[in-house]
Amino acid sequence: MSDLRQTPLTALHRDLGAKMVAFAGYDMPVQYKAGVMKEHLHTRSGAGLFDVSHMGQVLIRHEAGYGGAARALEALVPVSLLGLGEKRQRYGFFTNDQGGILDDLMITNRGDHLLLVINAACKQTDIALMEKGLPDCEVAPVTDRALLALQGPRAEEVLAPIAAGCEIMKFLDTGIFTSDYGELWVSRSGYTGEDGYEISVPEAEAERLARDLLAHAAVAPIGLGARDSLRLEAGLCLYGQDIDTDTSPVEAGLSWAIQSVRRRGGDREGGFPGADRILDELENGVARCRVGLCPDGRAPMREGSELFAAKEGGEAIGRITSGGFGPSLGVPVSMGYVPASHATAGTMLYGEVRGRRMPVTVSELPFVPANFKR
Repeated sequence: MSDLRQTPLTALHRDLGAKMVAFAGYDMPVQYKAGVMKEHLHTRSGAGLFDVSHMGQVLIRHEAGYGGAARALEALVPVSLLGLGEKRQRYGFFTNDQGGILDDLMITNRGDHLLLVINAACKQTDIALMEKGLPDCEVAPVTDRALLALQGPRAEEVLAPIAAGCEIMKFLDTGIFTSDYGELWVSRSGYTGEDGYEISVPEAEAERLARDLLAHAAVAPIGLGARDSLRLEAGLCLYGQDIDTDTSPVEAGLSWAIQSVRRRGGDREGGFPGADRILDELENGVARCRVGLCPDGRAPMREGSELFAAKEGGEAIGRITSGGFGPSLGVPVSMGYVPASHATAGTMLYGEVRGRRMPVTVSELPFVPANFKR
């Protein structure tokens, strides 16, 4: 464990009795004393506090201001950044020349520059990609701030006394707030399907802010275990499992994130890595796609389980990429890839569990509707 990196909240996690595990090179809390089930359900009903300081925060600047930075970054991502309003955030992804996904990320228009939040496991490769691909930009990793996520229907009432004005923000709005904890960079977003915020705070104030948030009766600490079950119920992808360098955004069901201006016939058509494949798939469809899957019974079907069209015989036609128990639903849920011909909701397939093929039904995503503030 000695070679694992720590976040500014590691001491707090230990004080709270967290079970710590290695994750993306960091020593991270997988659960606290309450356990994954209770943490999950608390986030759905109250407010859960997550340490996401392992994620990367990066500022992108250009001498021409936001327009120059946005235009430059559009050469690496298929989304529209020139069309992103000030103080607004957008989901995007870096793609490779084969149309696969190198990483997914959140991108914010900060008026005269961009703020990116990137996945922990991809930080170094993402930064190297940008340093090479954005030669006219300053690529500045943020190294003196922590990142917290406050998620759930009571998140607004908890944060509003600390960051006055955050209560009027809508989903994917962002703002900079003066507070007793220094300057807070806040976005109304998250990775749970619930309303909530992500809060970038000066590293020196992170533990004090976290402790004060946890002092609120509505707030409980939440670990990686419940973070995973929450995002699975919400139908959200985990990089390295549900999306990777071989998976295109269209196969992954992320076409909604590619605006018309970047598609064929748009004013800024293509111009990003893998555009030929991705634009073709947008027009002509894909051979396989990501779907929700509802296993029969109580046994979860987890990552790596193969999917078959028949109970006996035949080759595997697909594979589960994420799976577990859905505490909000009281049943197991999974996601995976199947041929487009087998992707219609209600289609019966069979997943292999401990050498036996068990029924599983294709389902629409998400399993639990989003609760964002629109």
